[in-house]
Parts: sequence; C-alpha cells; structure tokens
Amino acid sequence: MAVEFDGGVVIGADSRTSSGAYVANRVTDKLTRITDKVYCCRSGSAADTQAIADIVAYSLNYHENQTNKDALVFEAASEFRNYCYSYRESLLAGIIVAGWDEQRGGQVYSIPLGGMLTREACTIGGSGSSFIYGFVREHYRPNMALEDCVTFVKKAVQHAIYHDGSSGGVVRVGIITKDGIERRIFYNTESGASAVSSTPSFISSE
Repeated sequence: MAVEFDGGVVIGADSRTSSGAYVANRVTDKLTRITDKVYCCRSGSAADTQAIADIVAYSLNYHENQTNKDALVFEAASEFRNYCYSYRESLLAGIIVAGWDEQRGGQVYSIPLGGMLTREACTIGGSGSSFIYGFVREHYRPNMALEDCVTFVKKAVQHAIYHDGSSGGVVRVGIITKDGIERRIFYNTESGASAVSSTPSFISSE
C-alpha cells in the first residue's frame, strides 16, 4: 500500500512470496527501487512484476543519464502502465508506484490488473487488500502527519497479514521525501521488535 502525506509518501508491504500453499520466500523485499526517489510495490506474479520493474528501472536510468534530470513519478507510472496494458493478456501484475519529484511533490499511482492508471492519495493492492478495505476507509485521514501515516500503514499491513494466508513475514515501510528513502522494518510481534520479550525457552535451564 502507499499513502501521500505533506512532504512525501509512505509505502508499505509484507514480505511473503508464496507458490500455492508453499511459502517460497518469507523475507521478500516488495518495495522495489526504480530510481532514488521512485519506488513500486508489486503484487501478482513475482516473475512478471520483477521483469517489468527491471525494464522500467533501466529505461528511467537511461532517461536520467541522457537528460541529467531526475525522472518524474508520473513518468515512471506511465511506463508501468504502458507495459501492463500492452501485455495485459499475458501478465499478472498489480503495481503501486510512489515517489517524490520537484514538480508535484509526493505522489501515489495505482496500476491494477489490466493496466489502468489512476492517481490516489491512498491505495492498497495485493491479496491481503481484500481484508482491509474497511480498516483503511475508517482510519485514513488526508494530510496525516508523518508518524501517523507510518503507524497507519504498519497497522493496515499487519491486519492483512493476520487475515490473509498469502500475506506474512515482516512489515517493510519506506518513507520517500525530497531527501530520498528512509526504510523501517516491523516484526510480526506484539511490540514490533525482533523478539518477544519474556518468552519462556523450550530448552530446560537445568
């Protein structure tokens, strides 16, 4: 998911990649770098979305080298839209593009299955999103403060992990501003820390 705030965007995702009932990777990084200030969240076929993200990242890197300017977020979203729409019969790819540029500040774009492109202040995607539409509608507020936005994204992804069997692992959060990205990670424990305190050991101390 991704949410705009005054000064940038907050993106978040779980870390589970599954193949049917088998968890192929429990620590996947679904926050994929496109440029220094543009990232995407991927859902659907891991192979399809990785391939498209690599192509778009290469294209925008070439564009930045030729123009000596940072790529716009809308340019990145348009590239994704072109591929997702042109190959809509072959691809299983849902993409959320988020980032910051000097023209429009923080922006979030949604490219669902089929290749439509829309700008939204808050958007969700992936299998877990079906379970949190009510939570997002109830708790989202326009122009939230940064830390409120991070907490909102973290809790939304945690709810998706709890209810959806295809979502799991840790919660990865990225804060994208004019200075680049700041990454945070929240473990699936009550405190969000990497280990649950006061948990009794299964190994006898005797």
